[in-house]
Amino acid sequence: MPIRILFATTTGKTEDVATRLAELIGPSASVQDVGDLDATEELEASGDLICCVPTWNTGADSMRSGTAWDSHVESIPDLQMIGRTVAIVGLGDSSSYSDYFCDAMEELYTAFIQSGARMVGRVSPDGYTFSESKSVVNGLFCGLPVDEDSEPDLTDERLVQWVKQLKSEAPGMF
Repeated sequence: MPIRILFATTTGKTEDVATRLAELIGPSASVQDVGDLDATEELEASGDLICCVPTWNTGADSMRSGTAWDSHVESIPDLQMIGRTVAIVGLGDSSSYSDYFCDAMEELYTAFIQSGARMVGRVSPDGYTFSESKSVVNGLFCGLPVDEDSEPDLTDERLVQWVKQLKSEAPGMF
C-alpha cells in the first residue's frame, strides 16, 4: 500500500515540504491536503501515513496547528490505527517563535499514539536552535522539525536524512 502524505497549510510551505518529501520517497508516496478528507475515519482506511503540520496557534494548549488538522486531531484517538505506521513532520519558526517551535507536531503525535499507531521518525534536538517545544518528548522531537522561515537552507538535507531514517526504522513502509 502506498505511503500517504497528508498536509495542511496556510502559507503553502507545508504543502511544499510534503511534495518534496514525496519526491524523495518516490512513486509509492501520494500527497493529499487533509482538508480534503470528508471524515477523520478515512485515516483508518489509509496505509502508513506521514503527517505534515505547521504550528500557528503558538502558546495554545490545543488546536495548535491553526489548520484543517485541528478539526481531526480530537477524533484521531478514537481510530483503530493498530498495525499502521505514522511519522510526523512539523513546520515552525525557531527565531520568531522559539518558545513554541513546532508545538503542533506533539498534538498529532499524542493523538496517533492513543489510536494505537506505531510512531517512527523521532529526531534529536541537536542542531536545532529553539528555546522550548512541546514536541520534544523524552528528549527527542516526536517527528522531524523543519524551519522554512529561519533555516530553509537546512530543509533538503534534513528531509534526505529523515527518509533514510524512516527506511531503517520502518522498512515495511517503503
